[in-house]
Amino acid sequence: MLIRSSWTLNVCEPTVLPRAYSLELVKYLHQCMGLEVGNETIPSVTYSGILGFYSILGNFITFRPNEFYQLSLCGLQEKSAKAISTLELSPSLEFLGAKFNIINREEEITSYEEIYTTLVANEPEPLRRYDLQFITPTAFTQSGTNLPLPVPTLMFRSWLERWNHFAPVYLGSDELIAYLSNAVMVKNHKIQTRTWQLQRGFVNGFVGDVTLQVFNRADPLLANVAHLLVQYARFAGTGIKTRLGMGQILIRKSKNEQ
Repeated sequence: MLIRSSWTLNVCEPTVLPRAYSLELVKYLHQCMGLEVGNETIPSVTYSGILGFYSILGNFITFRPNEFYQLSLCGLQEKSAKAISTLELSPSLEFLGAKFNIINREEEITSYEEIYTTLVANEPEPLRRYDLQFITPTAFTQSGTNLPLPVPTLMFRSWLERWNHFAPVYLGSDELIAYLSNAVMVKNHKIQTRTWQLQRGFVNGFVGDVTLQVFNRADPLLANVAHLLVQYARFAGTGIKTRLGMGQILIRKSKNEQ
């Protein structure tokens, strides 16, 4: 089971939170779901933070009335997905003295088997362009440092690691990554670096739009595996600290799909 649950929020009055609020909110949400935080090597819950327009002053951010905000939680295995599906926060989300009204909730529920069958086993015509929007700072660990760049090899490795850890269908490992690294390129991008505040320090990541292009010479089956991993990223997130809000991604409809 896979789930992406999204809440639309607002506030009745200017609401101030520390920039490093994410850990406290994650702890609160996990407590509400009856889940532990930080005991998994690969997190089975990804989280977006509270997204939308807010102002920043020093170490604090201010959320404004008459603005709408988004919060999403994704569950990557049965236990976490069921915990998210049964999570009831209405009519409001309250933590650290702040109160967010819950306006709406939407859920997307699927399964690993359904994604695999639809995108790979049924052998659809390969999609060879993916328009990605990274909506929270994204970075990768490489040689002991953090790299805030959309490197295809690192993106696919991140997605594949999570898929193989949670899915009943094993896709492959280093050989698949090696193939995809030679079959997919960054066609264009419009990104910028942005810091993600943590309780102790911060992490630099990139946000913005990235278009990946699969070469025409790529094997159709493996092109479909690449498409599967891209779609999976909507749930699994990308790169480091996805349990704390980093690496959230949306997929734009490509021109060749319109």
